[in-house]
Amino acid sequence: MNDPKAEYERRLALGRDRVEQLDRRHLVISNLRLALFVTFTVILWLALARSVLSAAWVLAPALAFGMLLVVHARLLNRTERSRRAYRLYERGLARLEGRWAGVGSDGQRFLADHPYARDLDLFGRGSLFELVNSARTEAGEATLADWLKQGSGVDEVRARQAAVDELRHRLDFREDLAVLAAEGVVSRTGTVAAWAASAPVGVPLAVSLLLAACAAVLIVVTGLAYDDRVPWSLVIGWLLVEAAVARWTRRLTDVVARRVGRPAEDLAIMAELLARIEGEPVEAARLQAVRASLEAGGVRASLAIGRLTRMVSLRESSMHNLLFMPLTTALFVPDQLAVAIDRWHRRHGPAVAEWLRAVGELEALASIATYAYEHPADPFPILENEGPVFHADALGHPLMMDAASVPNDVRLGGDAARVIVVSGSNMSGKSTFLRSIGTNVVLALAGAPVRARALRLSPLALGATLRIEDSLQAGHSRFFAEILRIRAIVDLARQPVPLLFLLDEILHGTNSYDRRIGAEGIVRALTGYGAIGVITTHDLALTELPSRLGSAINMHFEDRLENGAMVFDYRIRPGIVEHSNALALMRAIGLDV
Repeated sequence: MNDPKAEYERRLALGRDRVEQLDRRHLVISNLRLALFVTFTVILWLALARSVLSAAWVLAPALAFGMLLVVHARLLNRTERSRRAYRLYERGLARLEGRWAGVGSDGQRFLADHPYARDLDLFGRGSLFELVNSARTEAGEATLADWLKQGSGVDEVRARQAAVDELRHRLDFREDLAVLAAEGVVSRTGTVAAWAASAPVGVPLAVSLLLAACAAVLIVVTGLAYDDRVPWSLVIGWLLVEAAVARWTRRLTDVVARRVGRPAEDLAIMAELLARIEGEPVEAARLQAVRASLEAGGVRASLAIGRLTRMVSLRESSMHNLLFMPLTTALFVPDQLAVAIDRWHRRHGPAVAEWLRAVGELEALASIATYAYEHPADPFPILENEGPVFHADALGHPLMMDAASVPNDVRLGGDAARVIVVSGSNMSGKSTFLRSIGTNVVLALAGAPVRARALRLSPLALGATLRIEDSLQAGHSRFFAEILRIRAIVDLARQPVPLLFLLDEILHGTNSYDRRIGAEGIVRALTGYGAIGVITTHDLALTELPSRLGSAINMHFEDRLENGAMVFDYRIRPGIVEHSNALALMRAIGLDV
């Protein structure tokens, strides 16, 4: 298995050399274009002003200049794609070195109204989404966000795992996907999707036949006039008839053109992106399903989009090329192309949403595959249908570098306790422990590897109270906001999917007596509905809960004071914490207590 950092550095070096080489070619071609322009100007002056040369000589530099324009445009496109690939591996190295927070898309727009996204840092700066996401399209980001926000069933997760495992070492394909997707706006809610989802104009077939008949008559009449069989006035008269016909038909064809004109610039890149996806050989069942969804009625999506792109491009050229515009207008070429575009819309429009969904799914899988490639020691979890269960060996936090992360074992459900009461002082690691559990559940049920030596779990719904805030607008205290959240978690426990609850410093906004009674009632209700979970507290009164609840155990984090500073090892241990650091810490900073 390649070392991700070494491979990224190798590709960065190759990319740097490629960009420098292309920049040198760009300079050469720019100078050649300048030289040809000067040559063209000199020849034109010699031909027209001095009559030394024939005017035909200007054709050679003009043709050469036109060819260089085409070559230069392709070169600039290659250079920009090389730069995008270079930046792709720069971001990859930033992730591997822990410099990724605030660099990529943070998915902040997906945060609203989610029950535990804030608690587990799923979205926002330095979030799980920002770490995992390498999608370049809105469709890909939305799909990945959906997977992180809502866990899936066992069969679905296993299918994603197989697809991710196949894609994780296909760096060339993932690079092409990211580079191509970055060129346009491939979106489930963008202009292409909106146009495809709208109703076609519905230009009748009779309009197309009428336009074809008018063009045919014009060709015949013009031919007869050229042979002096009919007067040219007849041609002019027929052109006036065509003008009247165009005034009527363009009420429909102009609407078609106006609607497709907005997303037209994204169609070409979408066709190339789809062609790259269709051309990649795949074995995993989920990847084959994605490929199969890119066909509608036996027509490959890339070919269908390619035809639409050509029709849009030809229509634009026929209307704006000053040399050919009179002829194409007289023959109704733009109008016939508009009719063809409307027919395409009617036939393939409904399939575009599915094509965009497939692109989004593949990008989400590629994002997870990139994460898997960059964390080769992280295993895929083992999924079980029977639950609830969460058994982890050496569980760590995915958002922490390995050097800073302290792994811990966790056993919940199955043959282990259903509830863990974790005691310990502030800053000892209780909240990070809860987040480690929650974020790994999110990764596992999205189809990604997990930060653990091994993890076995069943499908689980999540409920958490790690970030509870009061609200002046709603008139809610912090305590009231917490019990509202807990009520929602209890409601969630009644649903078919077993609940994993993560309650941080439970009910700490009230007195110790009410906290103990309230916490016991809440945990009894949750376990009564089949839930498993962890609650943390620095109130030692709550450590009595396991003796009163049955299938519950106490665990704790320790700390010690060394030379006036608190020292934590972040290792979870069985039993109840035996001392508090609050007084010692206050005295250490000079408070007389």
